[in-house]
Amino acid sequence: MKLKLVVLTGAGISAESGLKTFRDADGLWEGYNVYDVATPEAWEKDPELVQQFYNERRKQVLAAQPNQAHQLLAELEKDFDVEIITQNIDDLHERAGSTKVTHLHGVITRSQSDLRPNLTYPIEGTEIKMGELCELGSQLRPHVVWFGEAVPMIDVAALICKQADIFVLIGTSLAVYPAAGLIDFVPSVVDKYIIDPRIPDVKRYKNVINIEKNAVEGVAELKAILANAR
Repeated sequence: MKLKLVVLTGAGISAESGLKTFRDADGLWEGYNVYDVATPEAWEKDPELVQQFYNERRKQVLAAQPNQAHQLLAELEKDFDVEIITQNIDDLHERAGSTKVTHLHGVITRSQSDLRPNLTYPIEGTEIKMGELCELGSQLRPHVVWFGEAVPMIDVAALICKQADIFVLIGTSLAVYPAAGLIDFVPSVVDKYIIDPRIPDVKRYKNVINIEKNAVEGVAELKAILANAR
């Protein structure tokens, strides 16, 4: 029976595929204040702007390619029961070959009903158009959890973390809740690998192994460590 390897990924792993995040420039995301494009209030105030913003982000995601960190995580499925929990809204883990991916904040390649968040659809092409409606007659919006909205997959993710035999944190500052609290659900006896050029404050946790590198270099080092440990 394979050990369960639970991986929580953040913006740092996608950045190496060329995808920018709002944390790159003091709360600005591609020149926009996140509260103007990533909140329910923004959608209510100017849905056309929000739709246009995410249509552009979707094009960037579809043009980006999985990097070696994504690919190595997919390869680890040969030897481990790998469960990936990601804060990212791109689909790079899936395109790299990972088969168990839980998206905490939705995935930009799908649309959702404005009335019922769990009513989601694949997007044909790159854009959601104003006037495109769900089966309930409501405008379709990006399948993305905005600031101020509930994170519907957080309980699922917490249960996955409780079952971890090995835990890995990649490219996240542990600053955005509730995702940042998931490490609290990992059993204290479990080894916790932290991969980031700037290691977040994890002093209160036991069995932490810091790999102070970017995602690509860090996951390569992690894979070597795990291979030697088997």
